[in-house]
Amino acid sequence: MIRIGIIGYGNLGRGVECAIKQNADTELAAVFTRRDPQTVKVMTPGVPVVSVADVADWKDKIDVMIICGGSATDLPKQTPEYAKLFNVVDSFDTHARIPEHFANVDAAAKAAGKVALISCGWDPGMFSLNRLYANCILPDGKDYTFWGKGVSQGHSDAIRRVPGVKNGKQYTVPVEAALEAVRAGKDPELTTREKHTRECFVVLEEGADAAAVEQAIKTMPNYFADYDTTVHFISEEELARDHAGIPHGGFVIRTGKTGWNGENRHVIEYSLKLDSNPEFTSSVIVAYARAIARLSSEGVSGCKTVFDIAPAYLSPLSGDEIRAHLL
Repeated sequence: MIRIGIIGYGNLGRGVECAIKQNADTELAAVFTRRDPQTVKVMTPGVPVVSVADVADWKDKIDVMIICGGSATDLPKQTPEYAKLFNVVDSFDTHARIPEHFANVDAAAKAAGKVALISCGWDPGMFSLNRLYANCILPDGKDYTFWGKGVSQGHSDAIRRVPGVKNGKQYTVPVEAALEAVRAGKDPELTTREKHTRECFVVLEEGADAAAVEQAIKTMPNYFADYDTTVHFISEEELARDHAGIPHGGFVIRTGKTGWNGENRHVIEYSLKLDSNPEFTSSVIVAYARAIARLSSEGVSGCKTVFDIAPAYLSPLSGDEIRAHLL
């Protein structure tokens, strides 16, 4: 059995717990929290909830530690620190800072003789793999990534910080005309605005100026200013009834040419339609935790990404079973 620990028990941590339940060769050893452990109730009977201050006491009791913090401030500090004690997996998703994060985690993991995997999930993660495979297969081509329709947790948080907003959620929506042009092999040059729209569902505080709130959202730099954005004002009851979930998904597409003169065109497409973004991300992470445990048993150390992990390491099946049933 692969003994897994979870640091952080939010949406992602709970998703990891659910994924462990579905994998017969994994077990949840403990959940670590910055909160008062007495206030955190997990779903798995008999699993202790421990203060993160005591995590070092579990150094030899956990095979892989899954770190479920946020990418903005938590993971850049947590992953290198915990890689000194455990084999670790995180879901760091700030694309521009991945090289820096990799270097920091790699140094810590190598010094401790541990294996670390960063940026594991669906993007970065499964989408990254599909971009790489498609680039290798169609070197003369173009990449397109579309996200949604789905809830962007970062953009939803940005909405809720606008003065006058009591609550809100934001959906990222691919522009259908752009998606169809790519699928048709037209190789369009697309601006940010032409690829996605943003749809906001907002609950106003009592007495708030709706027009001012809408203007503040639509002109927000880095979040909404570069997109066609629609703002819907709804009640708290409507938000709870119609927008309680965290769905997401998207498409990775590469178009390319083969033949002596590029006479034949091809389209590679990978798509996801997810009822729960954090639960799917967690399912990817637990499969990769199995791979990290195996690499550790082989004496490997240092930081890895999904690009470095052979697919067979993800499966609980033997090599013979994989070849017989999946090849």
